[in-house]
Amino acid sequence: MSSVVLRGFGWRHAGRRAWAVRDVDLEIAHGERVLLLGPSGAGKSTLLAALAGLLPGDSGEQAGLVKIDGPPGIVFQDPQTQLVMARSGDDVAFGLENRGVPAGQIWPRVSDALDRVGFPYPITRPTAALSGGEAQRLALAGVLALRPGLLLLDEPTANLDPDGAALVRDAIARSLDRTDTTLILVEHRVAEALPLVDRVVVLEPGGGIRADGAPEVVFAAYGDRLADEGVWVPGFHIPPRKSPNPPGETLLTAERVAVERRLDPVSMAVAEGEVLAVTGPNGAGKSTLALLLGGLLPPTAGRIDAFADPRPPHKWRASTLTARIGSVFQNPEHQFVTARVADELAVGPRRLGRTPAEITTVVDGLLDRLRLTRLAGANPYTLSGGEARRLSVATALATAPRLLVLDEPTFGQDRRTWIEMVTLLATLRDEGHAVVAVTHDDDFVQALADRVFPLGSLRRPDPLPRRRPS
Repeated sequence: MSSVVLRGFGWRHAGRRAWAVRDVDLEIAHGERVLLLGPSGAGKSTLLAALAGLLPGDSGEQAGLVKIDGPPGIVFQDPQTQLVMARSGDDVAFGLENRGVPAGQIWPRVSDALDRVGFPYPITRPTAALSGGEAQRLALAGVLALRPGLLLLDEPTANLDPDGAALVRDAIARSLDRTDTTLILVEHRVAEALPLVDRVVVLEPGGGIRADGAPEVVFAAYGDRLADEGVWVPGFHIPPRKSPNPPGETLLTAERVAVERRLDPVSMAVAEGEVLAVTGPNGAGKSTLALLLGGLLPPTAGRIDAFADPRPPHKWRASTLTARIGSVFQNPEHQFVTARVADELAVGPRRLGRTPAEITTVVDGLLDRLRLTRLAGANPYTLSGGEARRLSVATALATAPRLLVLDEPTFGQDRRTWIEMVTLLATLRDEGHAVVAVTHDDDFVQALADRVFPLGSLRRPDPLPRRRPS
């Protein structure tokens, strides 16, 4: 008996010439556990959204047949998009109430779902007090309480630190052990995801399916080719890109800078010609620190001095800030302000008063450099997660700032675009730019970081940078 049937399935977003996914023929038996792979932009998230019934007819064009046996449930990358209530138990109960489940059955099912994911708190725990990993487990419980016949997971550990990601994977494994639910999982952390699945399906970016079978069979037959095309095949080494030179002039210093209830006092310095990785568990304040360093949030204590300016960055004019510091948010869509990719890249240069010819040169160069040319006319909100991340980085580069502050720059990237991103940032560093990267990606740290600044940890930060000898 099949749980999922796709026949010639395709989807094209409204206003786009290219299909997000097309010509997919796929059949998944009831109870199978499938890992869905493919390079960034191959259509993985679009396919999951179609199976979840989240692609309304007025938002694009569908081809082919989609058929599922049993109600689906989906968990997204960011749990905050799914938590709707102030208390944890109420959040799990919300979906049951909307489904019309009899009142006497709701709270036993809530308790059962919370137990299955190992949720460590009582049902009265405020959702605002949860860490990223705890929030993701709660979101998973909300879906499991509905008892879906088909569980769809779209990179459920992407925004989590390694410990939080392991807890979520354990929660998924426990829940699957107790049911015959069909699973389709999209996950870039392939090696960690393999114990959850018994089948791998690889989407072909141009349409159709590249490979389908048991994990060991697919990787043995297609491993080299898949790695070359961007799939994170386990066991393939990534060469490091460490700086050959010591750091140069200090561009920014923070002295006991803090934000009440969000970040404890931090002192640090950032120098040109270095990549500084900010690491630590979810909830340690990494994203808050990124906003402070980027001049986008005023501290409630301490001070930031940068670029020999007597004013702190959060008091600079927008044009001054844009020229000196470029920021990339954890959620790319939070910084998009136009309806076209090319227009998004033109915002910064236009704010700096560049001529139309100069703006065109910058935009075309970044589109090419970050493999976004074919998407120049697309709406940024229709991009895949990996494409949106590359666009957000490109917008920060458009004004050629000396300091880049990036929050999870490699999030959602396939292996090829990950390597391209690391290479790009290494090139910028070697040209004298400073890069601060908030990251949970240990491969990124090992490959690129010249220093590591851990937050929420007993580990001591690496020494402050030394000035390059003149």
